[in-house]
Amino acid sequence: MDSMEMRRNAIVELINEHESVSFSQLKDAFPNVSEMTLRTDLKYLDEAKRIVRIHGGARSVKMVIGTDDYLSKRFVRSIPEKQRIAEKALSLIRPDTTIFLDSGSTATMLARQLPDQSSLIYTTGLSCATELANLTKPTVMLPGGCLNRYSQSVYGITAVKELERVNFNQTFLGVTNYSTDTGFTCGSSDEAVLKQTAIRQSAQTVVLMDSSKIGGISTYHICGLKEADVVVSDGGLPEEFLEECRRLGVEVL
Repeated sequence: MDSMEMRRNAIVELINEHESVSFSQLKDAFPNVSEMTLRTDLKYLDEAKRIVRIHGGARSVKMVIGTDDYLSKRFVRSIPEKQRIAEKALSLIRPDTTIFLDSGSTATMLARQLPDQSSLIYTTGLSCATELANLTKPTVMLPGGCLNRYSQSVYGITAVKELERVNFNQTFLGVTNYSTDTGFTCGSSDEAVLKQTAIRQSAQTVVLMDSSKIGGISTYHICGLKEADVVVSDGGLPEEFLEECRRLGVEVL
């Protein structure tokens, strides 16, 4: 293995370890490598789909291609909080309505607890569809599209076009982070577009979000707080966020 290949492997390992690094961090990690060489390395690694270049640095593929993590890892984080969110969200669901259920671990917990009642449910989450398969009365629809093996979800223009044909009573939306400056965000541009489509097509947007996501920033904007109708969380939201919800008329459960 030559020195260039070793350096590029080391760059990938560094980015995967930290999930996201700035160009200045790369320069600090490789002080004997010129900026031009590092930029050439990033371009090569991006084209090889080993990392993803972003403005001012790079991110790991697993962070950008999905909703910021492997679904299997997210399932074991904040389980009590996600359980509380799912239980609260159940109070919003009515029979004989049309629902969009986003992908993700919290949405999957909600799908696991949904009552067996008549409804039309669209979901882009394969794990959600698996849980909904245990019910006999709802009609469950999986939009076509590309498979994201990391988040076990469907994305892409085909899925977006299908959602544009449907008028939803409710959208139950998963997000990666929220900050006052950026609003609700996620780590994939394709997923952001899909979520935005579901919001536009829905009479009510319900955001499922545990309090640990407050203050974080992901790469792609989904929507602002004012575009949400209800935020369902675990009871640990900071007062500043709750005050902003009150000011905008967003219900918090």
